[in-house]
Amino acid sequence: MILYSMADASEKSAPGLKRLTQKELNAIIDQHERFVTGRKGGLRANLSDHDLSQMVLAGRNLADANFTGAILFEADLHDADLARATLFCADLRCANLNGTNLTSADLRGASLRGTSLVGANMAKVDLREGSLANAKGDGGLKAAHANLTVADKGGANLSGANLSNAKLSGAVAVGSNFSDATMKSAVLKKASLKDANFSGCNLDGADMSECSLENVNLRGAILTGTAINISEVSAENLEGALTSNLMGKSINELGAPIEDLLRAHKAWVDSSGQSGKRLDLSGYDLRGVAQLTNACLTMMRGVGAVLYGVNLAKTPLQAVELREADLRQAILTKADLRGGNFVKARLNGAKMQNVQLQPLVIGTGRSIKTDFSDAQLRFVDFSGANLSHVSFKNADLADANFNGCNLEGADLTGANIEGIRTEGVTGL
Repeated sequence: MILYSMADASEKSAPGLKRLTQKELNAIIDQHERFVTGRKGGLRANLSDHDLSQMVLAGRNLADANFTGAILFEADLHDADLARATLFCADLRCANLNGTNLTSADLRGASLRGTSLVGANMAKVDLREGSLANAKGDGGLKAAHANLTVADKGGANLSGANLSNAKLSGAVAVGSNFSDATMKSAVLKKASLKDANFSGCNLDGADMSECSLENVNLRGAILTGTAINISEVSAENLEGALTSNLMGKSINELGAPIEDLLRAHKAWVDSSGQSGKRLDLSGYDLRGVAQLTNACLTMMRGVGAVLYGVNLAKTPLQAVELREADLRQAILTKADLRGGNFVKARLNGAKMQNVQLQPLVIGTGRSIKTDFSDAQLRFVDFSGANLSHVSFKNADLADANFNGCNLEGADLTGANIEGIRTEGVTGL
């Protein structure tokens, strides 16, 4: 197959490929959606070797469709369903796949140079020997992409994408952006990752052995159980990375079993400080401490504590002090966080659906507001939460989900709100 240059994309179809009008494409997708849902007149979409450059497929159900060798240059596929779709050797350069479902899709040999996949679900996707950047020489590209030029610059943007269990062995991902992506147990063996950005990326259990790691950015990344030659990465590019090593004090240094300390804390809360003892977990690494789930943690102190991935769903956490704590990927669904202090805390990727964050009333005319000033809240799911009067001053809220939230009186002064979702929001 011969690809065309980017300059030719809007003028003519690539040689040997069939060019469709938007109306013709819509008709094919309509038939495919009937096929997927088992309705009469359905027919699976076979769009292999078609020129679909700059076409609109956004939000459509294209699960199991065939795009082998198709050109989707600058196509709009945001929020589409491409689960199990065949995109073998497809040209997806500069396409919009933000929020797209690509679960178990076949992207072997596909070109994703300049493609935006922010928040896409790419669990179990197959990107082996795929082109996420322009390789030279024997860089593993399929013949279909042999004539990509230096004009096709810029790696793929997979920021916040879900690449759990994805297969990227031998992939060329030079200059690609995987920041804040979830890549648990992904296989990237022998991948070319020069200048790639994995900052804040969850690489728990991933295989990055024999990878080219020149100037790779792993700041704040999760590297627990990751197979990687860390000696090839500069200390500067590993700043804030979370490894399997303790990142604070061990709970064995608490001086008493955690169960006893939790009982004493509950007694302290119930007696308004007259008995028991306040729980102070400041500076402790609490990963894997299951006893915290559903425990009474009201007014607990945990300044700088590591609570990565901890399950605190439905847990009472009123007036907690968790300044500078690491709560990335934490599960806080339906938790009561009223009046909490989360200044400079890291909560990227946390699940906070339906949490209570409105002011905590402590007496007649007295209340404590929840404070997320200067906190990192990228890709947090706040959907359905009560966020009235919460302070998000100077917080990083990029790509956070605020659908259905109450934001009455919330302070967003200086906050980064790029890419946030606000459907059904009240009080904004």
